[in-house]
Amino acid sequence: MIRAALTALLALTLAGQNPPKPTPPTEDTTIQRFRAHAKPRKVAPRAPLNAEEQNTVRRFKQAKNSVVYISAVRPERDPGTNDIIKVPTGTATGFVWDEWGHIVTNHHLITWEEMGKRVTDVEEVEITLADGKTYKGRVIGYSFAYDIAVIQAFAPLEAMRPIPIGSSRSLQEGQSVLAIGNPFGLNHSLSKGVVSALGREISTNYSTRITNAIQTDAAVNPGNSGGPLLDSGGRLVGMNTSIVATKGEASVGVGFAIPVDTLNHVVPQLIAKGLLVPERMGFTTMNDAVALQTFGVQRGVVVWVVTADSPASRAGIRPLQQDDKGVIKALGDILLAYQGRVIESTGQFAAMLELEPPADEVVFDVLRDGKIIKVVLNLKPEKVQPARI
Repeated sequence: MIRAALTALLALTLAGQNPPKPTPPTEDTTIQRFRAHAKPRKVAPRAPLNAEEQNTVRRFKQAKNSVVYISAVRPERDPGTNDIIKVPTGTATGFVWDEWGHIVTNHHLITWEEMGKRVTDVEEVEITLADGKTYKGRVIGYSFAYDIAVIQAFAPLEAMRPIPIGSSRSLQEGQSVLAIGNPFGLNHSLSKGVVSALGREISTNYSTRITNAIQTDAAVNPGNSGGPLLDSGGRLVGMNTSIVATKGEASVGVGFAIPVDTLNHVVPQLIAKGLLVPERMGFTTMNDAVALQTFGVQRGVVVWVVTADSPASRAGIRPLQQDDKGVIKALGDILLAYQGRVIESTGQFAAMLELEPPADEVVFDVLRDGKIIKVVLNLKPEKVQPARI
C-alpha cells in the first residue's frame, strides 16, 4: 500500500512539472473572435488637393456641360406592322460649338454602312446633355475629307454651353491635355495625358489624310471619337478622332485628334452651306453598297441622275436608264478616275473635290459599254446674253 501511495505521489509531481498543452484555436474560432472587432475605419486626414489636381477638377466640371452623348438612328420599316421604326446605329461623343445649338462630332460616327460600303449618312440623331435630358438633332453638314460633321440640336438654347475655343498652333509636346468622352457608352469620362507629338497625319475612311493632327497619350477608346481634347486652361485644342488599337480595339495609349485650327476653318463653312464644295457638275451618284449589290460594281462610282442643261449633260455623261416607275433598265456611265486619279468610292470622290475644288475644266475616265473613254466637263459659267427689247 505504501508503494502505491508513493507511485501516485510521483505521478502527481511529474504532472505538475509538465502541464498539458492547451488546444490551439481553430480557424472558425479565430474568425468568430475577430468578427467582434468589426467597425468602420477611422478616416485618415489628407492634405488638400494640389494645384494641378484642383485645376483638373475645375476644368472637367466646367467642360462637361459642353459635352454631349450622341445616339445615331435610322428609319426602318417593321416587317410585322409595316410601321417606320427608329433603329439605333451607334453612339458617339460630340460637343457644343456655339450658342445656336450646333454640335460638332466626327463624320464617321453618323455613317450607315453595309457590306463595308457607305450607304448613306444618318440624318436623325438623339442628343443627351450633361443633365440627362435628351433632344432630337439633325445632321446639317459634313465633310468627307476632314471627317467632321455638324448637328443642329433642337434643345433650349439656354441649355447649350459652347466650349471655349483655343488654338492648336501654340501647342507644345509635353503639355497637359484632358480628353472627355463616352468610351464604351460610359458617358462623361475624363482621361488625362500629355501632347505626345505634333504634326502627325491621320487617314480617313475616304483615302484622305488630315494634317497637323495631335498625338496624345490620354486614354482614348471607342466612344471617345468626336469628343473634345482640352488644354490645361479648359480650351478646345482638338477633336479626338482615332486611336492605334489592338485587335480587341482597346487603346494602347496612342490617340489622335483633329486640330482645333482645322475645325475653326471647316465648321463655319459646314454650318453655313452644309458642304465644303457646291454642286457644279450636274450629276448625282448611286451609293456604293447599292451599286455593289445591284450591279456588282466594285470600283468607281455609278452615275445615277444627270441634271438637264448642266456641264454633265452637255458633256454627254449618261445616267441610269429607268422606266416611268423608277425600275432600272440599263446601267449608264461608271466614273473610274477624276483628273487622272482613281475614284475608289463616292465618299473618296467627294473628299477629293473638297480638298481641290473643281477647276474650270475637269477630265473623267468613264467606263461606257465595256470601254474606257475620257469625258471632259466644262465648268465655266455660261455667259448670259442680254435680251433684246
